[in-house]
Amino acid sequence: MTAMYQRLQTVLDKSQGTAARLLDRLPSVAQEGLVKTLKYPYIYPDLDPFIKCLMAAQLKQGKTGFIGTDIQKSRENFELNMQAIAGQQTEVKSVDDLKLPLQSATIFARHYHPAPNKKLPLIVFYHGGGFVVGSLETHDEYCRLLATHANAQVLSIGYPLAPEASPQQIVKVCEDALAWVHQHSKQFKILKNRIAVAGDSAGGNLAAVIAQRSANKVYAPHAQLLIYPVVDFKSRHPSFYAYKEGLVLTEQDVDNVTEYYALRHQVEFDDPMISPTYGNTKKLAPAYVITARHDVLHDEGSIYAHKLQQGGVKVFYQEYVDQTHGFINLTPISRRAKKHVIEMSKNFRRFWDKNS
Repeated sequence: MTAMYQRLQTVLDKSQGTAARLLDRLPSVAQEGLVKTLKYPYIYPDLDPFIKCLMAAQLKQGKTGFIGTDIQKSRENFELNMQAIAGQQTEVKSVDDLKLPLQSATIFARHYHPAPNKKLPLIVFYHGGGFVVGSLETHDEYCRLLATHANAQVLSIGYPLAPEASPQQIVKVCEDALAWVHQHSKQFKILKNRIAVAGDSAGGNLAAVIAQRSANKVYAPHAQLLIYPVVDFKSRHPSFYAYKEGLVLTEQDVDNVTEYYALRHQVEFDDPMISPTYGNTKKLAPAYVITARHDVLHDEGSIYAHKLQQGGVKVFYQEYVDQTHGFINLTPISRRAKKHVIEMSKNFRRFWDKNS
């Protein structure tokens, strides 16, 4: 067990993806033994024991959360952590970095096309990171998996971040990006009426907000993929109190995001621009909504899925019981997370095809 503990320390001390992948291959019994050795104080019996190992080791080192008071350091740490766990990239036939000359700003984007000679649907993807961290790079591997297993083009949007940019500015850029894609649908060889919006966490929030704001416009999306989305800044539900400590997304992270995104820009917590659960949920595109059980955001995501259904929207809701917030970023080191991402990418495409 001492040797295993040293290996685990290597994972987080040196942030070596290879060591993490070795840890992932240990039997669950050995992983649970490590969690006990590290004296992880939280009881989450259904949580993937590999994730418990990672969380236990972080706590042992005094690390909690990922968005702190030093914004630049938080951004650098997130980028470095994602680089450190990177493995072999999922191959996609065509990956191109673009500059989008939008009405509101010129931004960077990354276009993934699994079959460049074919007409395919296109997914406009907004990355997560609490509106404060994250980039095209941190979500590159996820977008590769999504493009491959949904058999769709993916355009990942490099939107401006808070607190330097306000919600109004961020939402405007994200909506302009969707409109731009619609205007250039022939250039991208997009199948007619087959543009979706997608995102994880803060990106899921942006996808939901854009779907609402564009509902009656010519460029309204035809499907939504919302992965553990932030949809309610006003309310704190039971899952918030059940999972606010000892996991990827903490109470302090939520407080910091609220400060940087809402309070600093004097936006009311129930404004649909930041809390789509209070917006108009009728006549929206079909929505595939995903939550992780061990996540402060779990309940608001499931409530939003229910509100969409009540509004007459076609919804497929899926909960990953063994996962926590951020699992789509763990695919380079977690076989289970990768399996889930592949599954939900395929299922989203089936759902979209059925409801298009």
